[in-house]
Amino acid sequence: MKLAPYPMIDLDLAAPLDRHPATVLPDWIDWNGHMNVGYYVVAFDKATDTLCQQFGCGWEYTRDKIGMTFVLEAHVTYDREVKEGDPLRITTQILDHDAKRLHFIHMMYHAKEGYLAATNELMLMNIDYQTRRSAPWPDFAMERIEKLAAAHAALPRPTQAGRLIGIKKK
Repeated sequence: MKLAPYPMIDLDLAAPLDRHPATVLPDWIDWNGHMNVGYYVVAFDKATDTLCQQFGCGWEYTRDKIGMTFVLEAHVTYDREVKEGDPLRITTQILDHDAKRLHFIHMMYHAKEGYLAATNELMLMNIDYQTRRSAPWPDFAMERIEKLAAAHAALPRPTQAGRLIGIKKK
């Protein structure tokens, strides 16, 4: 197996991954007095960075011109509002993966009160730095992705995963 050309953090096999705390910032508040929909995505994007660091495809991966990760599709649910200063806990569960893609879901909780505030389901693709086209995960990343996926395999599938948007007809 080819090793990453830079140091990697210790792999956290917690299921789900629970390494991303955050706080609702004043700039994230809209005229309704709660976090604006766009900033949920910002918070989730930072949690995606935390996940990518787990398998060695964080900032160094792009900085060293090895590869990049692109989000192909995203789905957000807004379950309960959060307000300025609220502490957040964002967990991540890998749902599936293949040679080039990673399907996962983030769950955002109010860190003190424990309620589910939002979810973000994503399809992430590995990208070759030079061609900017899809490419297989490097060996060092795939080995870690497979370990994470195995650790998450026993978790129940969240009801928010795989949902379609639409108005149900009666």
